[in-house]
Amino acid sequence: MLKILGKASSINVRKVLWTCDELGLPFEQEDWGSGFRATDTADFLALNPNAMVPVIRDGDFVLWESNAIIRYLAAAYGDGALLPAAPRQRAKVEQWMDWQATELNNSWRYAFLALVRKNPAYADQAALAASVASWSQHIAILERQLASTGAYILGDTFSLADVPLGLSVNRWLMTPLPHPEYPALAAYFERLSQRPAFLRHGRNGLP
Repeated sequence: MLKILGKASSINVRKVLWTCDELGLPFEQEDWGSGFRATDTADFLALNPNAMVPVIRDGDFVLWESNAIIRYLAAAYGDGALLPAAPRQRAKVEQWMDWQATELNNSWRYAFLALVRKNPAYADQAALAASVASWSQHIAILERQLASTGAYILGDTFSLADVPLGLSVNRWLMTPLPHPEYPALAAYFERLSQRPAFLRHGRNGLP
């Protein structure tokens, strides 16, 4: 059976849990990370030299990096609905996933650590204001995309891109900062909330 190594409070682990739930894929989860088993041990570093969760073990196959993991799961166990096989359609899904991992994530990092994690190393008010502004600007990109599709990130159909982006929207909404009015984003969040897997792993009280 598929094994998922990582604590369920991690947003990146929740990507994997949500994807498995959408696929109806059984798994065993082991809690690793802060507050649980340490990831800087020799055994864990042999699985992921970055000492980060999630990691999956699928038989003798080991994989780390959350977006790579959910791509693999959708390709290996899905029917093409979450991740199309056709190159152009698949590239569009992966484009938004990569944007989430690089552009969007970098925009919120300082603000999240300051406002939610309350990390004392993130107390610079100018840096915080810049991060909040950048975060909202990136969310505005999502607002425009969702206004154009009228449903999910790529159109009428839920895709793998909606997993990392849906969790990112949840994080933005749950962080105590000014939230501009984004009606398409609000409708998207409520649309995702009709999915039981999102309620279990996304809109579940965790930022």
